[in-house]
Amino acid sequence: MNSFEYAKPESLKDVFNFLNDPGTMVKGSGIDLLDMMKEGLIQPKRLVHLRSLKDLHFLNENSAGVTIGPNVTLDELSSHEKLKGRYQALAQAADAAATPQIRNAATLGGNLCQRPRCWYFRSHDFDCKRKGGKACFALDGENQYHAIFGNNGGCVIVHPSATATALMALGAKLKITSPKGEREISIDDFFVLPVKDIFRENILEANEIITAVTIPPAPGGYISYYYKQKEKQAFDWPVAEVAVGMQMNGKTCADARIVLGAAAPIPWRVPKAEAVLKNQTITRELARKAAEAAMTGATPLSENAYKIPVFKAVITRTICLAAGINPFE
Repeated sequence: MNSFEYAKPESLKDVFNFLNDPGTMVKGSGIDLLDMMKEGLIQPKRLVHLRSLKDLHFLNENSAGVTIGPNVTLDELSSHEKLKGRYQALAQAADAAATPQIRNAATLGGNLCQRPRCWYFRSHDFDCKRKGGKACFALDGENQYHAIFGNNGGCVIVHPSATATALMALGAKLKITSPKGEREISIDDFFVLPVKDIFRENILEANEIITAVTIPPAPGGYISYYYKQKEKQAFDWPVAEVAVGMQMNGKTCADARIVLGAAAPIPWRVPKAEAVLKNQTITRELARKAAEAAMTGATPLSENAYKIPVFKAVITRTICLAAGINPFE
């Protein structure tokens, strides 16, 4: 690991002053960032410690919905009273991530902005396209955990953020701050496919940071759920994960958002599956039909076609569990 300066800002103004200098990067808990430094993939000259800013640590509910600061930890999200019930998909996603030790340190902002976990990208021995090389080694290599959607842009990573999957299902918005001011965007517009820009996973510029995440108010009858399928039940990355948010009118689904994680280079919405549920009474059979529709257009690689039946099962289970139906009967 290279030597570096370590800065603890006292305000956002201090953060942006530090970011004016080339080679400066921000860190939350630094779990992913320090991994990349130890792997020799990045060599920042200075790290700016955002966790020192108390103004970025909050979780409030008001008429605008639930607003969360980027310094809130995954452990806090997993157990917060305001995230029970209608917003539970986010709490479930946070609780399913990593290990208790990591959840106590990892932040929401860091989880949303972490880099891909593809073993070729993470290895110093492979000069892949995302690092400026000429090949995606996963295309013809070990790709059993890689993308089955959105994998036509020269890079077949899957996005690693569980909270992003849940927040997209909940229709969240992000406040992004820079020295020029603030802007608010839908989380749907935050992530970047490789076909658009192979070198980045999101739209953040070098002098921008996430300063708030807002989940819009959930009216009566709104339900959500998150489900993660792993190879082993101890700490593991997902083979498939699904989050749903549904506006219910009795037993009828008035509207739905279904998002797949570990399926594509970005959290992947499946509108055809959502359309199957709209204005219909939720049943196990309807959930299965939505799962079938969700896999329309999937393009599995040489070693990951098994993901299609896995996703069908996980989507069915998630919809059923959200609606209070036992998917295993």
